[in-house]
Amino acid sequence: MNALEIRVLSDDATTVAMLADLLIETVAAGGSVSFMHPLPVEPARDFWRKSLAAAARGERAVLGAWQDGVLAGTVTLLLDFPPNQPHRAEIAKLMTGRNHRGKGIATRLMRAAEELAVEKGRTLLVLDTASEAGAAGLYERLGFTLTGAIPDFALKPHGGLTGTLIYWKRIAGARTLS
Repeated sequence: MNALEIRVLSDDATTVAMLADLLIETVAAGGSVSFMHPLPVEPARDFWRKSLAAAARGERAVLGAWQDGVLAGTVTLLLDFPPNQPHRAEIAKLMTGRNHRGKGIATRLMRAAEELAVEKGRTLLVLDTASEAGAAGLYERLGFTLTGAIPDFALKPHGGLTGTLIYWKRIAGARTLS
């Protein structure tokens, strides 16, 4: 197995197709990433085209983890905030392909997103995750602090409500992920 490579993604048809496949797989497996199951291919591709266009404008960065030519995971760093919040960024759409889970890819993606946030002059990261089957344990291991829970925040991909957990982390240039 070749080394994992994490890089900023850009809008090309192959990358969009791989991102769409990963999103569809994540939603089908119950991942709470803003979409309902079944997720058709075109809305998934449209989401990623819009996301990558926003990245080209500097409003976000979409990172991909590549293993043997396959997109193994992704995370998005949201950067477009009002003038009174230039110091923060938000983590969104952390996803790892089912065949790539348990190999530290999500941790590596989070480290890369944090490093990029620091490079962009951000000192605070925020994120939310589903209270049921979300990635709370990962985020806590990476030094994020739980602010609280909101019940019945969103629909689960297969129906029913789930709460969300809100997390934050001061990064202020510190390399705290190890």
